[in-house]
Amino acid sequence: MEKFLLGIDIGTSACKVAMFDLQGKVISQAAREYKVYYPHLGFVEQNPNEWWECVCLAIKETIVSSKINAKQIAGIGVDGQSWSAIPINAKGDVLSNTPIWMDTRASDICKETVNRVGNDRIFRLCGNSFEPTYSTPKILWFKKNMPDVYNSTYKFLQSNSFIVYKLTRHTSQDLSQGYGVHSFNMKEGKWEDSFCEELGFDREKLPDIYQCHHIIGEVTSEAADQTGLIKGIPVVAGGLDASCGTLGAGVLKVGQTQEQGGQAGGMSICLDSSIGHPKLILSFHVVPNLWLLQGGTVGGGGAIKWFKQEFGAFEEFEAREKGVSPFKIMDEEAEKIPVGSDGLIFLPYMAGERSPLWDKNAKGVFFGLGYEKTRAHMIRAVMEGCAFALQHNIKTAEKIGVGINELVAIGGAANSRIWTQIKADITGKTIKVPTSDTATTLGAAILAGVGTGLYKSFEQAVEDTIEITRTHQPDMQAHTRYKNNYDIYIELYEKLKDTMQKV
Repeated sequence: MEKFLLGIDIGTSACKVAMFDLQGKVISQAAREYKVYYPHLGFVEQNPNEWWECVCLAIKETIVSSKINAKQIAGIGVDGQSWSAIPINAKGDVLSNTPIWMDTRASDICKETVNRVGNDRIFRLCGNSFEPTYSTPKILWFKKNMPDVYNSTYKFLQSNSFIVYKLTRHTSQDLSQGYGVHSFNMKEGKWEDSFCEELGFDREKLPDIYQCHHIIGEVTSEAADQTGLIKGIPVVAGGLDASCGTLGAGVLKVGQTQEQGGQAGGMSICLDSSIGHPKLILSFHVVPNLWLLQGGTVGGGGAIKWFKQEFGAFEEFEAREKGVSPFKIMDEEAEKIPVGSDGLIFLPYMAGERSPLWDKNAKGVFFGLGYEKTRAHMIRAVMEGCAFALQHNIKTAEKIGVGINELVAIGGAANSRIWTQIKADITGKTIKVPTSDTATTLGAAILAGVGTGLYKSFEQAVEDTIEITRTHQPDMQAHTRYKNNYDIYIELYEKLKDTMQKV
C-alpha cells in the first residue's frame, strides 16, 4: 500500500493542509482562512480554537479530494507562525486569545525587564534581543494583566504545538520555536530554569523540548472524528514555519539561504554554529545540528495584497476579463516601469517593522510621488521596497561575517518572476525557485517522513522531494543602479523615524 505524508501550516491569515507522496508531489491540498483581531492599539490576536476548526475542515477536504484512504497517511507534521503564547489549562482548554507575532502590547514590560535583567545577559543566553513581539514578554503580560489566566495556565504553547496537542493530547515544545522564549539556551537547546525565574515566570508552564522530527504521539479517537483522519497516525513535533519552509526549499548547507515571500518577508541563513546579531533573529533549524540566522520583515506579500485591495480595482476588472489572477496583471504593469521606479521609493513598514529596525512605530511611506507617476510605478515601488527590506537584513548579517552563497525563494511572491528578479538584482545574489507554494507544508511533511523512518535522512528526503523549477541570475548593471535607491531607502527611515513616533 502506497504511503503518504500530511503537512499542516498555521499561517497568519489561513491554515494550509497538503498531502504529499514520498517524492514530494502534492496529491491534494486545502486552505481555510481565519480572523486576526485588533482589539486595542498594539494588540494583534488570534483565537487558537478557530485555527483548529479550520484545520479540521481543511484536513477533511484534503482527504476527500485526494481519493486516498486515510489509512495510507503514514505521518503528520505541523509548522506554524512564531511567537505565540497560547495559555491552556490542565484540561487543554484555551484560556485566552493568543497575541501573535505582530503584537506589541508588552513594550513597557520589555523596557522594565531589560533594565532589570540586562539585554546583554539575555542576548548571550538565547541569541535574541528582548522585543515585545517575542513570546516571553507576552507571557509576562498575561502574568501582570490577566493573573487569573496566568495562574490557571498549565502550559504556554506555540501555534504548531497547539495543533499537535489537539491531534495527540500531548504537550510539547519543538526545538526550532524555542527561541521565542528568552530562557532558552541557544547553544544547548534547553530551558535554563533559573533564568525563567529571573525573567519573572514559572518554568513549569513551559512544555518539554523535543527535536522537530520526534514523534510526540498519535492521532486520538477524538481528533480522528473531528478531522477524518485515522486513529493512531504518528504526529511529530513540527517546527517554525520559516524553518520548515527552509527545509522545504532544500536548504541544508551552510551559506544557503531561504528567502520568504509570504504574508511577511524574510530570510533564513543556514549556519553550523550559533552566531547571533542583536538586530536579527536566531533559531535552531528543524534539521539537527544546524541554526538559522533570520531576518523577519513586515513587508512581503501582504504589502502587495494591501495595494491590490485598496487601489487595484482596475487590475481586478482586467483579471476577470482575461480570466487570470490580478497579481499577474500587476506583474505585467510593474515590468513596464524601469529599474528604480523613476525615483519612487516605498518603505514597507505597514505594521511597524521587525528586523533589523525593531520599531513598532515605523510607518509605510511612498517617497517621490509626482504627477508623472502611475499606479504601475507604485506597484513596482512596493516590490522594490520589500526587496530593499530583504537587502537590509542581508547587509546586517554580513556585519558579523555571515555570508550568503545563494537564495532559495518560497512563498506566493516567488510565483512572480518580475518580483523575484527584482530581489536578485537588488541583492546581487542568484535566486533559485523550487515548488514555492508548498515548500512550508512540504517541510513539515518531511519532518514526519524522517521521524517515521520513511526517509533515512534529511539529505535523502531533500534529494527525493525537491526540484528547482527556475533560476534568476542578478543583472549587475541593475544592481548598481539600485544602490542609490537603497541608500535613499535607508536614509528615509533615519530621517523620518522620530516623526513616525508622533503619528
